[in-house]
Amino acid sequence: MYNFGLKLWSTNDFYIDEALRLYKNHSYKYIELYVVPGSYDKYYLLWKNLQIPFVIHAPHFKDGVNLAKRENFDRNIVLAKESILWADTLDSKTIIFHPGISGEEQEIVRQLHLIKDKRIIIENKPYYTITGDQICNGHSPELIRQIMKEANVGFCLDVGHAICSANAQKIDPMVMVKSFLQLNPKLIHLTDGDFFSVIDQHLNIGYGNYNMKAILSLISEGSFVTVETNKKAKDNLLDFEEDIKKLGGIYGILYS
Repeated sequence: MYNFGLKLWSTNDFYIDEALRLYKNHSYKYIELYVVPGSYDKYYLLWKNLQIPFVIHAPHFKDGVNLAKRENFDRNIVLAKESILWADTLDSKTIIFHPGISGEEQEIVRQLHLIKDKRIIIENKPYYTITGDQICNGHSPELIRQIMKEANVGFCLDVGHAICSANAQKIDPMVMVKSFLQLNPKLIHLTDGDFFSVIDQHLNIGYGNYNMKAILSLISEGSFVTVETNKKAKDNLLDFEEDIKKLGGIYGILYS
């Protein structure tokens, strides 16, 4: 039995009704909400009124957050505080951070210590950025383990990121996933994709060539698994609903 989660952005007010419908239909157990910078005042009440469990995902590199760079510190702190405010408002027990790009591990640790929130978990990353011209921090179990230990934070396993990182480093992707699972992730991100690519694609379930049954067989029952797949429409979540049905049916895996 898995606790599946729906990934949305804090500005996705157009999904409110659909999110509520699917929650009432027991399609998922929580919303993982990505914090769009500056969105709190306008949107927090919409999400709070849903009375659905939430996980908060802090802004990342695309929005100017890079924990690995000292020159990003001021913006990192501002957006970390906004993420903490979201977590407090929505009673989230978890705040996910990315470790940053092309920086220093010790700077990541330093900034996490200064943010100082016990709910923080760090997410593993692919080896390369989407553009392929920079290297991500936290692309191996060894690097994530060190950050966890030194910063005293938990772990979020992104399966697609692990597979892409393994391909870039010429490592068996399933061996990489198993190694990351040994770090006891509090939460897991799941998508489909190209099993041989170094670039994460967030494909809907069945639209890639991941062996989803083999991957899910490695994940402990009761795990919290956010389905981070693409959403093609703004007036419905039918593709997400179909993803959940496939995970529960086609692959013969039970979900709660």
